[in-house]
Amino acid sequence: MSQTRAQPGSWWTEGIEPGRQAVALGVAVALTVVVINLLLVGELSLFFDLCFVVICLGLAVVVQPRDFFAVGVLPPLIMVAIFTLLGSVAPATVADAGDGVPQAVLSGLAHHSTALVTGYVLCLGTLALRRRTLARDARVEH
Repeated sequence: MSQTRAQPGSWWTEGIEPGRQAVALGVAVALTVVVINLLLVGELSLFFDLCFVVICLGLAVVVQPRDFFAVGVLPPLIMVAIFTLLGSVAPATVADAGDGVPQAVLSGLAHHSTALVTGYVLCLGTLALRRRTLARDARVEH
């Protein structure tokens, strides 16, 4: 079984987006998914969950190594921000219509916890693999 090594300067080791742009991209795509999901079914559904997991994985792949921390803390922040926004303007999309913002946020997190945990684990795992690849490549160069 042969081992493949990432080529120096590859997208896997170098990333393609600085942290600020990756964060902006993640927030923009997540909000777009929310709008599409709400237009399709009127509430957040499995579609949102699946897209959220893909967003988390995608951000971990595209961010540059110096900005791993920004993306490493982003998934729960995106989800809390989305549920806070929806709890403020349309609580029925994530909780009962009469719930206040804190209850809507907690209900949303409870209902979509599998997506949050899965997306977060994939994000952190991908960042760890990329960091390991960078460390291995640095040892090979020296």
